[in-house]
Parts: sequence; structure tokens; C-alpha cells
Amino acid sequence: MSNTPLGNIPGRALVTGASSGTGARYAHHLALRGHDLTLVARNVERLETLAAHLRAETGRDVRVLPADLSRADGVQRVAQALREDDTLTLLVNNAGIGAVAPLLQSEPGQMQAMIDLNISALTHLTMAAAPAFVARGGGTIINIASIVGLHPELLNGVYGASKAYVLAYSQSLRHELADKGLRVQAVLPGATGTEFWDLAGRPASELPAAIVMSADDMVRSALAGLDQGEFITIPSLTDP
Repeated sequence: MSNTPLGNIPGRALVTGASSGTGARYAHHLALRGHDLTLVARNVERLETLAAHLRAETGRDVRVLPADLSRADGVQRVAQALREDDTLTLLVNNAGIGAVAPLLQSEPGQMQAMIDLNISALTHLTMAAAPAFVARGGGTIINIASIVGLHPELLNGVYGASKAYVLAYSQSLRHELADKGLRVQAVLPGATGTEFWDLAGRPASELPAAIVMSADDMVRSALAGLDQGEFITIPSLTDP
């Protein structure tokens, strides 16, 4: 697999869950590397603010595509863009939700919503992007999994299982399509200081500071792994 830095590959990157956290940091770093962007999230105000900032800072063409990926119509809207926008060469499947509550204390509806976003939406968007990228001569798909995909007992079991699916799906995709010009990377971060933890039910401030990395450090590490041709990247904290 080529070690060519991602920034040297022309094209537009579509980032899901781009309004905050790791998605926003991916957008920032990809724009600095020369990518035009399509930003996807539910929060239109945040997307517009981020897009304006990135346009001013980097001069890149930044488009906003509001979509709720927990809904079928939102997924279809983004899938259509992946199929039809022939400038797209990179998909970052970053959107996702988590939970920390034990299974016996979890609401089935919340678990289904997690499956819909973490598994179903990611699968549909990847299935839209992969054949389109192959037809265009190549492309890259970055799937954000989690270290709990290897250790599902660490947090909520449905969340861990959803991230194990992302890893297995990425591995199968890489095996099937590597000879067709498609690069696949699965990123398995540990605890990252974002709003994810607030929404999951345990603020990151309650975690041991020594194990929490910033969203910016996580994305920098993940992109460094991509540049080196890694399939699985486990971003790690820098030793003090």
C-alpha cells in the first residue's frame, strides 16, 4: 500500500459528525492538507460556523450538507452525494453515539438508535462510497471504530459490539477491494475528550486525566497512521 501522504491526493473529503469533536478536527486537518470538504451533521448552525472558519483559514471550498444519519432520509441524502459528486475521494465515517450504562440498565430504544447510527448508517454510506470511488479510480474510507471493539466488556455491550462490527466490516472491505485502488483505515481510539462522553452518560472530566487524549491529538495520530499505510491505527497518548 502506498505511503503517499493523504494531503497529496486531490479531491474532496466528506466528513460525518463534523459539527464538533473529532469530526471537526478531521475537517480542520484535511482542509489544511488541501482537501475541499463536505461537512455532514444535524446541527446546521455549528456546521455553518465551522465551514465559514475553514474557508477563511484555509481557502478551501467547504460545503455544508445537513443530515440526521439516525434517519433513513438523512442517510439517503448523504449516500446520494457520495454516489453523484465525482470530486469526492475520501469518506470519514465519524458519526456515532455511545453509552456507558450496563445492558440491564439500558433502554432498548436507545440501543436500537445506536445500532442504526453506528452500524446501519456507516454500512450504507460505505456501500455508496466504495463502488463510486472504485469507478473514479481510487479513494479512501476512514472508519472510526474504538478500542472497545477489541474489549467490548469495557463499556456498554451494544456500543462495544457496534465498534467490533466496524472493525470487522473494514477488514472485509479492505480484503475485497484493496486491489481496486480503495484504501481503508479503521481507527480505534481510546478515551477522547469530546462531547461523546456527555451524551454517553459519563462526562470525560470524570475519567482519569492520564487516559484521555484531545480530539486534535487523536486526529493527528490517526492521519499519521494513514500516511504510513496502516490499516488499523490505535492512537496513543504521548509520553510526558
